[in-house]
Amino acid sequence: MLMAGVVYTGGAYAADAASAVPATVESAAPEIKTVLSDADGNALLKKNNCVACHAMDKKLVGPGFKDVAAKYRGQPDAEATLIAKVTKGGKGVWSSMSMPPQPAKPEDVDAMVKFILSRQ
Repeated sequence: MLMAGVVYTGGAYAADAASAVPATVESAAPEIKTVLSDADGNALLKKNNCVACHAMDKKLVGPGFKDVAAKYRGQPDAEATLIAKVTKGGKGVWSSMSMPPQPAKPEDVDAMVKFILSRQ
């Protein structure tokens, strides 16, 4: 209801519609995506033996990490897709060679995937 430049939003009054926020609605905190530094990200990839089959800039047994980042860039489900591929394994996306499931800790997989997706 608009009365003399005041908007009633069902729980709060605001001077204009642009700032009208019901008093009963709390704003959600933004999601924070932490990406490791180059040194920490590369160390984690090495620790989890990813570099046995992958390099940053070129194909070894599997695709280069920058190629992976480019392929999945802009896809809303990229993080979840890559986490599943690392933990469950994958085949047929890059070649007929399969990637077996990796035994890395879930928090390591999450950090590595975010790091890989941040590569340009």
